[in-house]
Amino acid sequence: MVEQIAADFIINIAIIAVAFVFLNWTSNIVITHAIKVSSISKLGKTSVGFTLIALSTTLPEMTVALIASLSGGSALSVGNVLGSNIFNISVIIGLAALLLALKGLLRPNNSGSSNGRNIIPSFAKSELSSIEFGLFISSIVPLILIYVSGAIWLVGLILLIIFIGYMYKLSKVRMPAEEEEEVSAEEKSKLKRYVIFTIAGALGIVVSANFLVNSAIGIAASLGISQQVIGATIIAFGTSLPEMTIGLKSILKGHSSLAFGNLIGASFFNTTLILGITFFVPALIGTPLIFNIDVFQNLVIFSILTNLFFWYFLSRETISWREGAIFLFIYILFVVTTVGAGTVQ
Repeated sequence: MVEQIAADFIINIAIIAVAFVFLNWTSNIVITHAIKVSSISKLGKTSVGFTLIALSTTLPEMTVALIASLSGGSALSVGNVLGSNIFNISVIIGLAALLLALKGLLRPNNSGSSNGRNIIPSFAKSELSSIEFGLFISSIVPLILIYVSGAIWLVGLILLIIFIGYMYKLSKVRMPAEEEEEVSAEEKSKLKRYVIFTIAGALGIVVSANFLVNSAIGIAASLGISQQVIGATIIAFGTSLPEMTIGLKSILKGHSSLAFGNLIGASFFNTTLILGITFFVPALIGTPLIFNIDVFQNLVIFSILTNLFFWYFLSRETISWREGAIFLFIYILFVVTTVGAGTVQ
């Protein structure tokens, strides 16, 4: 019996490891080709990070939510969403700030803002409105969940309506003529090819997420650890790999606006589309979700705490190595308290 449990555990760990690699690879395929599609179709550049890239990088969370909702593992999805939002801000921005400071020390002539040590970009008006609205929704939804006990499907429906409405608004934004990039006729002729690669990458994400969810649930069952803890830590890290790759590379290369748009856009998608699916889909199939906020109390608290610090740092227009260290400390504290609470349960 013990040998069988050990063997299942090792197999599930191996499957998760492979799924993580495949998730990252297929997500990069989606992102690369989605950007090319946006360039050819003249979608507003200021919305690329918040919409196309954020949508692409949250595909793992979306497929996890769909599969988990249909298989009765909604607790895993909620933990994954809140955990991913905490990870996106605290770890990715915190790590980027520390790495950029280190880069500034190693290369004193770095031309980045504030001598390469402040990662907050100068947002255009249209970009700032998207950033502020996305961060507002990401901050307010976890707070609302504290006071919701019943009719969680209605909350899910409202979140989906907010997502659809705001995406429709952003779809009307187009690139100003003076900022348009010249796209060759040869590049335009490849539009169908880029769309096909985008869809193929998305299908790869669905497959890998399916294996990932099943293996994570298997580990949770064999170790006696709750699903929300697995979702908030291991799965949240795996599904945040695309945001982490893009965020770190963008900031270190001096494209902080793209990274911030992606990270805050991903948090907006998570708290509207993903949580909307998680809360509403079970009701559609006749198994409405019974939401117990006590189970997710630690996640909600740290989600609100992370966003409050983020709001404060943005208002001061400074995120340097000190703020980065604070973010990383918050995440370490989050992991310690979450894993500890899950083990006790």
